[in-house]
Amino acid sequence: MTHRIQLESGESFAFASDEDTLLRAALRAGLGFPNDCGVGGCGNCRFELISGAMETLWAEAPGLSERERKRGRRLACQSKPASDCVVKARLADEYRPEIPARRLAARLDAMREIAPGMGEFVFRTEAPARFLAGQFAVLHPPGVEGARAYSMSNLPNEDGVWRFVVRRTPGGKGSNAMFDSLRVGDALTIDAPYGRAFWRNDNARDVVCVAGGSGIGPITSIVQAALRDGGPRRIHVFEGARTAADLCFRKLVPEEAAQLSYAPSLSAEVEGGAWAGARGFIHAHVEAHAFPVETTEFYFAGPPPMVEAMNDLLVLRWRAPFGQIHTDKFF
Repeated sequence: MTHRIQLESGESFAFASDEDTLLRAALRAGLGFPNDCGVGGCGNCRFELISGAMETLWAEAPGLSERERKRGRRLACQSKPASDCVVKARLADEYRPEIPARRLAARLDAMREIAPGMGEFVFRTEAPARFLAGQFAVLHPPGVEGARAYSMSNLPNEDGVWRFVVRRTPGGKGSNAMFDSLRVGDALTIDAPYGRAFWRNDNARDVVCVAGGSGIGPITSIVQAALRDGGPRRIHVFEGARTAADLCFRKLVPEEAAQLSYAPSLSAEVEGGAWAGARGFIHAHVEAHAFPVETTEFYFAGPPPMVEAMNDLLVLRWRAPFGQIHTDKFF
């Protein structure tokens, strides 16, 4: 059954899939619906239901406060229309997708461990893998209710190869299903691309990329795009991890490049040990380099505490221009 979704501002689109959400249907229709994480964590896709019936997929999603719920706010990424609806949301051109998302049938081609509790999953589709470096896909792990978002760690390509870095989260049903239930040859649907923390090649500014945990996935994709596009820019990669065994960047991008520098920092290595590099949290390691913000583009991805610390550094202390900050918070 197809439902018609009308926005108070005048735009409308069709909702026709039992597996879709209000947000993904709007983006597939080319509308600039505000969004960020796509899985209920950030709250950027808030809207109000004016009329009609709407199913809530995850009532406790952290992207909404209890006060917002009482005021009737909803998350488009966790809402599924059950009838024709009228909704109120503030659309913006900056959120219009450059590449419309598609659902693609995929098969697991390979998987390997790249760090304790961290794996690289390689899928293949018959259609080309079209996305912007740094974007993510929505996957439905086998036997798990709901969708999970994972960023691509490779470059777009005509061969239909999609690479994802997945971290096994204690108690995380989605990530555990990826590791325990998927086998090479298994089928899975890839819904992509989504996300706005993607590579920009419209300037010659130097690039600072900062990753924590599985945030190394989109950062790896962005770094490869920066190397591909060349130019006079310098590319600085910072990776934060607990121990040396947890570092992944060099396993994903082994080649050296004159314009590329790599600076890892470990938070759980003690003084006097075998580790001779930087210690401490990665944002402090970035701060010590004091990059000139006017001539630098910043990309960072990782867990919320790391992202918040980087935002504090760049926005409050360094006063970096907002247009030069691109972030992906991993919930």
